[in-house]
Amino acid sequence: MESENKPNFDPRDHQHLRYNPLRDSWVLVSAHRMKRPWKGQVEKPSEDSVPRHDPNNPLCPASTRANGEVNPEYDSTFLFENDFPALQPDAPDPGSDHHPLFRTKAARGVCKVMCFHPWSDVTLPLMQPEEICKVIDKWAELIEELGPTYPWVQIFENKGAMMGCSNPHPHCQVWASSFLPNEPALAERCQRAYLQKHGEPMLLEYARMEAQAQERVVVENEHWLVVVPYWATWPFQTLLLPRRHILRLPDLTSQERNSLASIMKRLLTKYDNLFEVSFPYSMGWHGAPTGHYLKEDMNHWQLHAHYYPPLLRSATVRKFMVGYEMLAQEQRDLTPEQGSHT
Repeated sequence: MESENKPNFDPRDHQHLRYNPLRDSWVLVSAHRMKRPWKGQVEKPSEDSVPRHDPNNPLCPASTRANGEVNPEYDSTFLFENDFPALQPDAPDPGSDHHPLFRTKAARGVCKVMCFHPWSDVTLPLMQPEEICKVIDKWAELIEELGPTYPWVQIFENKGAMMGCSNPHPHCQVWASSFLPNEPALAERCQRAYLQKHGEPMLLEYARMEAQAQERVVVENEHWLVVVPYWATWPFQTLLLPRRHILRLPDLTSQERNSLASIMKRLLTKYDNLFEVSFPYSMGWHGAPTGHYLKEDMNHWQLHAHYYPPLLRSATVRKFMVGYEMLAQEQRDLTPEQGSHT
């Protein structure tokens, strides 16, 4: 009789755990928490009055950067060495004779900054598809240029002051490292194990199943699919996936690059329209590792991009990863299905 009185499980009302196969970890979903009144921090609305050109902005054409170099009068993408790099190619080796509790390894690499457009008052969703295609082509060129030397080339964009972006100008960063960082190393292990066990690349099968289910799809076209992943942690996190098996950005055909530009513009426009604000996020590409991995079978990998926006309830209320998330486990306040249909 007791079991008859138990409510039926509803993911919108009952907390539950979801498995993230890319990280071999679990996420706590507690969608009922969205019903609680918010009395926490409220962010200041983002500044809308960004000048098209500011001579004091080091990313603008003809501006002088911190190292004294003057930018050219560029009219498309512009790439330069980061003036304050986290990785340098000639750092000395700290040696390996260390206690197991005090281990150190060498870390070398290069860091670049890539401007998307000469105007400071535009963002990717405001750019024309052909302009976004030039960004994608440059990304692919960077993988081809740096990949033979470095096992990992991380392309990432921090958009908005909320994500720590200090210069209001459309740009991304590219860090190439002599080591495989933690997140790609996890994705490498998990995707390899999945192919060995199931006989198909994880994210290729996942994209097909999401396209069939249509429960978490945000936007899609002939070549690409964007979903709020089943295991998403951030409220409006998305995963951008190709429909065919692709290892790295340079492998994309011209048609797939045009299609990617289109779907990026659609996705980022939806983000901006969600709370009627230039939507902040951190995004980045994950493809098969490079360097010595170029000579290995990497068919367990599938190219994909992650978008991690911090906003939760409105343009001024964000999701904080603190307390339980830092000390115990990742947790989110609405289901991925709710996030994809907002």
